[in-house]
Amino acid sequence: MLPEPAPAKKPVRRGRIAAVAGSVLLVAAVVGGAGYTVVTVQDADRDPGAPSWTFPVPAPDEAKKAKASSGLAAMLVPYGTEGWSRGPDIGEFGSDASLSGAEATALRKEALRDLPRSQRRSLERQIDKQHTKGIAMRSYLSTSSGFDSTLYAHGAFTVSVELAQIEDKAAVKSISTFQNEFFGALKIFRKGPAIKDHKNAKCFLPPKDKDEKLDMMVCSAYQGDVLVSVTASAVKPLDTKGVAMLLREQLDRIAEPGEAV
Repeated sequence: MLPEPAPAKKPVRRGRIAAVAGSVLLVAAVVGGAGYTVVTVQDADRDPGAPSWTFPVPAPDEAKKAKASSGLAAMLVPYGTEGWSRGPDIGEFGSDASLSGAEATALRKEALRDLPRSQRRSLERQIDKQHTKGIAMRSYLSTSSGFDSTLYAHGAFTVSVELAQIEDKAAVKSISTFQNEFFGALKIFRKGPAIKDHKNAKCFLPPKDKDEKLDMMVCSAYQGDVLVSVTASAVKPLDTKGVAMLLREQLDRIAEPGEAV
């Protein structure tokens, strides 16, 4: 049974985008999932007394594991497909990056940093048992003009996609299912578009707010041992069908048990 999450901190900024972001962080912390961990690490409030995170020292066989994470990156939808170009940086990792199993495990654990010590250690043990093989992430811009400070003026939107390969397939399914059920249970979220041929994929939108200028959508799905997480944003209205098409294409590229097709 999952432990109860720690009390959420009072957000500085109100609004539907803040509500989505706060819930994403909560889900990441509760399930210890790989999805959205980059966002969690990048945006979390820094408590001087909380544990700090750094990449582990590479083990002798780390080169072999890094090669596996490179294979995971090959599953990502390539730039230039259907007008998708390179998007903005994802935290400190740039717009296109791969992490080895050890690095991915450390990143997942960092998502738990704000939980009480006993809960954090319990979830860290679960993460260790799941044996994360690697994480590959890539950000996209919906036009071919490239990312710049005026991209929203052109009606473009950005999408970040994260693939996390985890040895424990049951954990992959559990993480994605829990996350989708969590968002579904919250009345403030609206259901996003369905992903054709992928019933386990779910997308969610923040509540309608005529005063909010930004729009956002989060999605989660899994295929074999690969957990797929998507976050899209734009000045509204967001092209949710375009995001859904990218997610579908991404899932179609991953075949059982997690190999590119």
